[in-house]
Amino acid sequence: MGMPSDIGIIDLMLAVPGEDNSQFYEWIKPMLLDKQSREMFGMPAQYMFKDIPDTPRQEDYIAYTLAQMDKHNIERAMIGVGKFGDTHAEALRRHPDRFFGSYEANPNQGMDEVRTIVALHEEFGIKAVTAAPAMICPPVPVNDKKWYPIYAKLVELDIPFCPCMGVPGPRVPMGPQKMELLDEVLWFFPELRVVTRHGCEPWTDLACKMMLKYPNLHYMTSAFAPKHYPKDIVNFANKRGSEQIMYAGYFPMGLSLDRIFKEMPEVAFQDEVWPKFLRHNAMRVFKLEG
Repeated sequence: MGMPSDIGIIDLMLAVPGEDNSQFYEWIKPMLLDKQSREMFGMPAQYMFKDIPDTPRQEDYIAYTLAQMDKHNIERAMIGVGKFGDTHAEALRRHPDRFFGSYEANPNQGMDEVRTIVALHEEFGIKAVTAAPAMICPPVPVNDKKWYPIYAKLVELDIPFCPCMGVPGPRVPMGPQKMELLDEVLWFFPELRVVTRHGCEPWTDLACKMMLKYPNLHYMTSAFAPKHYPKDIVNFANKRGSEQIMYAGYFPMGLSLDRIFKEMPEVAFQDEVWPKFLRHNAMRVFKLEG
């Protein structure tokens, strides 16, 4: 059978493009020290992505995004709100049936950040808090106690934490995103649902072992073209991890939806894994209605 064509897909990492998509990376700039990253790249991991989408000028970028989603049977997508997220806030207000929100957290802000999370949950019903531990300034490893008030609040709000794990694409130190650091977090917060972003490479084997150990740990495929999905992850999904692996794209930051769904049917998932990967796991873990 292969990849089904009749499932409303949930995309766990998507953004509404604009005239200047470099806006998505403004917050990373303080950590970029080399000249090429600061002055030449359109996005800080551009050396890794050959075909970054070039969005045609649009009168309504939200409508354009919905058309791209419809083309590929994406029913709903998670988008970030907060700083630099005005267009996304408008998208959530206009189309709550198609978009749901997340917030990129910075634990250096202490309790103010906890209050921000609560406010965004009340206003938009955000479904997750995301993080790039190696790229905030200063960086904060995922097991640093600065995160603990946020983790406690996420348990209380019953929404997941979605950190980038693995060697970061941007040229910043990788230490805060070593996969092993999540072990302490998952041990101390057994009620916290964690969904890793951006690959966990080169520690995908460890990621699989930790998902086997901790049922509240999950993995999304954000920022990876399907032909580059780690074999460890595909094999884990086909064996004991079918409930823990879920789809996320990277449009328009680094990948086009056309490319993703051209390559997707070639992924070697077993037939019974596809519905869980494309939809059911995200619906359950992020507690989406419908």
